[in-house]
Amino acid sequence: MKDQRNRSILQRKKAAKRNLQAYAFMLPNLILFTVCSLYPVVWTLKYVFYQYGGYGTGVPRFVGLDNLARVFRDKVYWESVMHTFTYGFGKVLIIIPLAFFLAFLLNGQIWGNGVAQSIVFLPTIMSSAVMGLVFYLLFNAYNGEVNKYLMEAGLVTRPVNWLGKDHAMKTLILTAVWGGVGNYMVYFIAGIQQVSEDAIESARIDGAGRLQTIWYIIIPMLGPILKIILMLAITSAFHDITNVMVLTEGGPNNATMVMSLYGYRYFFPISAAEATVPQYGYGAAVSVISAVIAGAVTLGYLKISKKLDSIY
Repeated sequence: MKDQRNRSILQRKKAAKRNLQAYAFMLPNLILFTVCSLYPVVWTLKYVFYQYGGYGTGVPRFVGLDNLARVFRDKVYWESVMHTFTYGFGKVLIIIPLAFFLAFLLNGQIWGNGVAQSIVFLPTIMSSAVMGLVFYLLFNAYNGEVNKYLMEAGLVTRPVNWLGKDHAMKTLILTAVWGGVGNYMVYFIAGIQQVSEDAIESARIDGAGRLQTIWYIIIPMLGPILKIILMLAITSAFHDITNVMVLTEGGPNNATMVMSLYGYRYFFPISAAEATVPQYGYGAAVSVISAVIAGAVTLGYLKISKKLDSIY
């Protein structure tokens, strides 16, 4: 009986030692999560109810729900929300079909496919700031390469202001598609390679053509991975800030201002011409409302995407 009790105590000591080692390994991640993720969220939620301009601007002043009420009266902010939906869904509607087409075209053990895949994927690893700067130089209205070649080809008679109010959003969407299509192409290739060859062969034996095989066999079998791809595309579109900041800074006249950049500008000026006193309280309120909108869109998508789970 005594030996059994000693063994039990020894086992508990060993279990406690193993748990202590596990907690020790988890501690650095827990500290980083608390400092870099949890604390900023709590800080943001706190200052929603305060008027505060940062260090050196005085003590934070409690204003209750004034910041939230101001958000709902802010016409520019709600315009930025509409611009975000235009940018996000415009990007998704173009990038998903294009990525699938490229994946279907470049899938397979054909000579040159590996090189072509690498070329399409290359923009994905490029810095968003560098990508925005490159497209700014390409689409510059005065000496951009795009206008130069269009005028030389006789397609336009005068330079097109690609970053003006009429075309800036289209240019942003084009930049986002170019920078992200390679990433989604890789996901689609991985999904296509998991499709059963027997199912495709059976469809061909039954007389299905190439388009029918794609529509009725391949796409339904891509349901699970398509759900993930759409989720990534939607969330990234709603939080894309670097591309807009570098290329247009939300202009001209707020024509390309998205809600994430609108909140950011109240914490940090996005240009020298906009160097004003930060408004941390109002910026926090804008950020919280924007997070709620993005969360609502995500939840709505998750509810709709449940249908994809039953396809395959």
